Amino acid sequence: MTQVSATDVKNLRETTGAGMMACKKALEECSGDFEKAIDYLRAKGLAAAAKKQGRIAAEGIVGALVQGTIGTIVEVNCETDFVAKNSDFQKFVQDVSAHIVKNNPADLDVLKSQTLLGAKVTVNDAINEATLKIGEKIDIRRFTTFKLNGSGKIGSYIHNGKIGVLVEMNTDKDVNSNAQFNELVGDLCLHVAAADPRFLSASDIDESYKNREAEIYATQLREQGKDEKMIPNIVKGKLNKLASEVCLLEQKFVKDPDQSIKQLVENVSKAIGAKITVARFAKLNLGEGLEKKQDNLADEVAKMTNNL
Repeated sequence: MTQVSATDVKNLRETTGAGMMACKKALEECSGDFEKAIDYLRAKGLAAAAKKQGRIAAEGIVGALVQGTIGTIVEVNCETDFVAKNSDFQKFVQDVSAHIVKNNPADLDVLKSQTLLGAKVTVNDAINEATLKIGEKIDIRRFTTFKLNGSGKIGSYIHNGKIGVLVEMNTDKDVNSNAQFNELVGDLCLHVAAADPRFLSASDIDESYKNREAEIYATQLREQGKDEKMIPNIVKGKLNKLASEVCLLEQKFVKDPDQSIKQLVENVSKAIGAKITVARFAKLNLGEGLEKKQDNLADEVAKMTNNL
């Protein structure tokens, strides 16, 4: 059988979107002829993924998994909400989540180059295989992983597969079996999903964000017809309130607006006799920033009519 180089396999995979092993076999069967190998894959239906990879995939699922001291949230996209409910697609999200927790890849490129947990193909090849099997473009868009150092807990929350949250809580002693502490972790995950904080504390707000918000405030005030001389002071006042709007610790707790998140954490700390610190949080919104495909039935019917 013809010996093929890793470079040829890589180039064929990039050209067709087919899996690594499928590309290797195609080149071997075609005596190394690149064009014949492409035709071979097309005949087998294995090059279909290449066309699908050019489509817009803005639907999908945000998955989460926490095991011990490590947790992850990951966004896996498909083209339609219908496929997001497909059991094969959902299992793929679960497999990817488990892989991330087990292997803790540094970034998306590293993740896609790794051999998928429990499989014999890379994550990238598994994406292409899922694309072929399910019939829509499938892709892993992004993920966030927290690894706990010392005592504490990583909490997660998924809302209808559309919003994913991770919260890391640090403690000065092991209180993971304490019901009140676990309730606090769950409440903070729910709060982040609902209140959408941008920063942890006021000291984390960077100057570029403040300047951008100041410009927006000023523009709004001018459109409202405010006196130009008054605008700087009004903007200053709004910036002073900014932390309570965008910082997790300063926000009012969604389940009890009479206390801030900072006060909630302090109250639970006193109640259970342990120092609790909110270390960090992350949130993924499905399809955020992606252009979604807009289906227009009238246009589709018109196109079909014109082609008759």
